Amino acid sequence: MTDTMRAIRLTGPADIDSLTVSHVPIPEVRPGWVRIQVKAFGVNESEVTSRKGESDSAFTFPRILGIEAVGVVDAVGEGVTLAAGQKVATMMGGLGRTIDGSYAEYTVVDAANAIPFDTELGWDVVGGLPEMLQTAHGALTTGLALQPGQSVLIHGATSTVGLTAVAIAHQTGATVFATTRNPTSADLLTEVGANHVLVDDETLIDAISTLAPDGLDAALELVSAAALPATLSMIRPGGTVCFVGALDGTWTIPDFNPFTIPTGVRLTSYAGGATDLPADALRRYLTAIEAGTLHTVIAGTFAGLDKVADAHRSLESRPQPGKFVVVIPAS
Repeated sequence: MTDTMRAIRLTGPADIDSLTVSHVPIPEVRPGWVRIQVKAFGVNESEVTSRKGESDSAFTFPRILGIEAVGVVDAVGEGVTLAAGQKVATMMGGLGRTIDGSYAEYTVVDAANAIPFDTELGWDVVGGLPEMLQTAHGALTTGLALQPGQSVLIHGATSTVGLTAVAIAHQTGATVFATTRNPTSADLLTEVGANHVLVDDETLIDAISTLAPDGLDAALELVSAAALPATLSMIRPGGTVCFVGALDGTWTIPDFNPFTIPTGVRLTSYAGGATDLPADALRRYLTAIEAGTLHTVIAGTFAGLDKVADAHRSLESRPQPGKFVVVIPAS
C-alpha cells in the first residue's frame, strides 16, 4: 500500500467545480477505531450545506466531506473485533463534519459506528442505504414506536428518508399515508408502499380527515418545523408526531406556544446515529431488499471520485426522487 490516497479535501467554502481529487495521507487507525476501504457512498443535502460553508459551528475546514459510506475493513485498532475484509456500513458520528469523511479511498471511524453486514447486493445499491435506512428506521422505531396495524403519515415522502420510511412502515404492517407536492410521484410512492398518496397543499388536512376521521396514529415530519402545528392537528389523542427534518430549511418555530400541541398528542424528535441501526436490523433490511419486499429508490450512480461534482449537480437540480450514489471502482 502506498502512503497516500485519492480524496476530495476542501480547505474552505467551495463551489461544485472545486470538488476535485487530490492526494492526501492515508489516515492512521487508532485504538477502538477501524479503517474502511470505501467502496461507495451516498451524496447528501448536509454535504452540500457543508461545502457551501453553511453548516453549524461543529463543522470545520479543512475537511473531507461525506457523512456515510460502505466498504470493507482495511485495518483495526487495538480492542476492535471486526476482521479485515468484513463488509461494513457507517454514518454520522461526526463523519465528514468533525472528522474526515467518505469522499476518499479510505476513512477511519469509531468501531462502534461500523455496522457489519453480508449481502450479494452491489455496492451501487448498498452505497445509498446507510444514512436513509438509519434515519428512517430510527425515526419509526425510536421516534414513533410504530406498531403493525397503525396509521402513519410521512410528510415529505418523496425525500430519500421519506421514501425509505414509506417502505419500512409498509413492511412493518402500518397503513401508510404519503404526501407529495408533485402528483406525478404518486405511482412511485404506491410502488414503494404507500396505501394513500396525498397532494401536500391546502386540501391535505381535509383529505386526512375524510380518510381517518378519528385522526392518525403517527406522523413523521420531514418538511418543516413550521408545518408541525398542521401535522399535529391530524393526530388522534395518544398518537405521536416525530420531527425528523426540514426540507425547506425551517428548523425552528419562532415564539412557539406549547399549547399548539393538541391535548394528549405527543411530539418527539429524532436525530440519531449509527448505533440506532443495529446489525440485525440492517441484515433484515438487506435481506428484504434482496427478496424484493423492501423497495429503495436509487436515482443515479456515478463511477469514481472524479464524478462527485456531477453527483452534487444532480442532487441540487433534483431531476427525480431517490438517492445519488458514488461507487469507487477497484484500482
